Amino acid sequence: MKRIVFLILLVFGMFHVLAQSELASSKIVFSNSNIQLDGELNESIWNDLIPEGGFLNYIPNNGDLASNKTEVKMFHNGKSLYISAVYYDTTPDVQIGSLKRDDIGTSGADSDSFAIILDTYNQQQSGYFFIVNMGGALIDALVSRSGDGFDVSTSWNTVWNAKTSAKGNLKVFEIEIPLKALGYKADTSEWGIMFHTRNIKLNEWTTNTPIDRNYSQFDLRFTKTFKMENLSENKSSRFAVTPSVTLNHTEDVASNSKDTTVKPSVDIQYNVSSSLKLDATINPDFSQIDVDRQVTNLSRFSVFFPERRNFFLENSDLFTNLGVVGVNPFYSRRIGADSDILFGLKLSGNIAEKTRLGVLNVATKAKDANPAQNYGALVVQQQLSKSFTATGFLINRQETDGFSFLDDYNRVAGLNINYQSKNNKWSGLANFANSATNNISGDTNFYNLGVWYNTINAAGYVGIRKVEKNYITDVGFVPRLYNYDAISESVIREGYTQARGRISLTKFYKDSKIIDNHRYLNLWNNTYWDDQGNVAQSTVVLNNDLVFKNQSFLYGGMRYEYVNLKYAFDPLNNGNAIVADKYRYLDLGFGYSSADNKKFQYGGNASYGSYYSGHKNRVSVNAQYRLMPLARLQIRYERNHIDLKELGSETFHLARFTSEVFFSNRLSWTTYLQYNTQFDNFNINSRLQWEYKPLSYIYLVISDNYNQDIVRENWGVAFKMNYRFDF
Repeated sequence: MKRIVFLILLVFGMFHVLAQSELASSKIVFSNSNIQLDGELNESIWNDLIPEGGFLNYIPNNGDLASNKTEVKMFHNGKSLYISAVYYDTTPDVQIGSLKRDDIGTSGADSDSFAIILDTYNQQQSGYFFIVNMGGALIDALVSRSGDGFDVSTSWNTVWNAKTSAKGNLKVFEIEIPLKALGYKADTSEWGIMFHTRNIKLNEWTTNTPIDRNYSQFDLRFTKTFKMENLSENKSSRFAVTPSVTLNHTEDVASNSKDTTVKPSVDIQYNVSSSLKLDATINPDFSQIDVDRQVTNLSRFSVFFPERRNFFLENSDLFTNLGVVGVNPFYSRRIGADSDILFGLKLSGNIAEKTRLGVLNVATKAKDANPAQNYGALVVQQQLSKSFTATGFLINRQETDGFSFLDDYNRVAGLNINYQSKNNKWSGLANFANSATNNISGDTNFYNLGVWYNTINAAGYVGIRKVEKNYITDVGFVPRLYNYDAISESVIREGYTQARGRISLTKFYKDSKIIDNHRYLNLWNNTYWDDQGNVAQSTVVLNNDLVFKNQSFLYGGMRYEYVNLKYAFDPLNNGNAIVADKYRYLDLGFGYSSADNKKFQYGGNASYGSYYSGHKNRVSVNAQYRLMPLARLQIRYERNHIDLKELGSETFHLARFTSEVFFSNRLSWTTYLQYNTQFDNFNINSRLQWEYKPLSYIYLVISDNYNQDIVRENWGVAFKMNYRFDF
């Protein structure tokens, strides 16, 4: 094991280069001042603070000094962090895309808005993302490291507030973020902070620190260091208790059965310290969460859907980034998928400046043939240096009978090492994990090694991983390990080795008035070998895209597949399976997406080519119309036609209509209509949501399910109310 770790460090060390000069640090002063949050900036403290300015373009003309000035001021009073931002627009007009909370793509990116990113440990591992648009819509999210970059989860929520105003051409933002909402250490007074200003009218994005376009706007490596003056432990409101009650009525038309339930539940959060939080949930109900967007799945393996339940989302990066895409030992949606959750406990946060801890325990009830289970996770993340971070973990699933643990279990333990060069060009990730399952031994390991290179004009990746056939992760997501044979109707577990490579070349055109950038080469290969060393599948993709100054874009390319099919596959679901054999097929495709700053936005793509022993063509179109501040309407249609000659042909239709009606930024009505012929389903989901007090909600949800012939199968209505108490 020591030799493996040494080799990993040596490989990553080859790419370690000298650091670039860091941005000069600034200060967030302490003041006993109180603010009346109204977007007016009338308090004298705002006149006494030194503004942060010098914003630079992110989009378009990356790196140029922003043509419109932004000034930001900050202070804290020991209880809250206050931020003011004034954007010097060239017009009094205001444009917003949505008033929906946590809609980062529309309320945030498609609106005149201001954002702040906080890395409260200044370790470039995880952080907080707060956005407010000129309509007052709030977005709060968690930022976490993922692969060679960072991801955002908007399902996390906390109590904070912001007010905005327009004074002539000036756009004013006034923000209050309670310190109790943040994890931090009092002895770590240096925070990494970044600001964004979004002017959707000009399709312009500016930041207070230089960020090349090949990095995301929330990349924590580009925050600026601010020193928090007189920072101390926050002693206020250590407890937050949120009781709720759900009334749920369902009717199954086919069986002519009805069921009405009343379900009380409670969520508790205790701040052990300002950096460590204990969450508990008892008898939780998740009836109010958004429905999953349906997809057409023409592959042989399962599709990943994101977690949406709040309990699993606080410090979620500790638990969800334990593997790689397609091989993850912890997938929280497995918990409670087949039975109700009885209770859950989670302790997460920093126990030292460079040490993060995550402990999770969830118990589920027995239901029908599914026995009661206990799920546990222990994660420790340690920053070894500015470049290296190590993460160790243990995941456990075990059957229970009352308070007794039975001999039916699955456990996964592993170690991950992340590398990041100081100039941010090179990244690396190494993983090793082992699973233990009752009555199974041997071939239980997982190995991965990947290296990324990333600059504004060139990017690349090479990686290799091996998944042994008994690397079983009952709480994880490893879909390719399980092969379904459509003839024998059985699932065969089979290990594999995977190699991936990618190279991308992009040119930016600052002096052009039409073209923003052209990615003229994007070539990648993905190859799998079975345990006997035979190539099981190899994919080669070659494409490019052209982005215009208004951020509309064209794209096109080709895809070549070689499949050594070992198990029969029935994509038409008609009983005529594609038999085991070797197949080669090629398809070509192109697409277009219009500028996202117009009331009417549209896009579409099409592809045509061979598919196993036949042919496949695909057409997808989408459009949205904004009637802001009243409503937003979206529609998407996808058609897949497959002709497998003597095996038959089929056309799969997938349509989705979304309607969002806004009565205010706290009260909205959202309706989804989804029609999917592949899964013989037409679904209506309509939700009225009222945030009558910060993080206290009333929901009314109606769900109606039909088959593709519009014959009703079941329907239900749920009413849920919760109230948050801060003690």
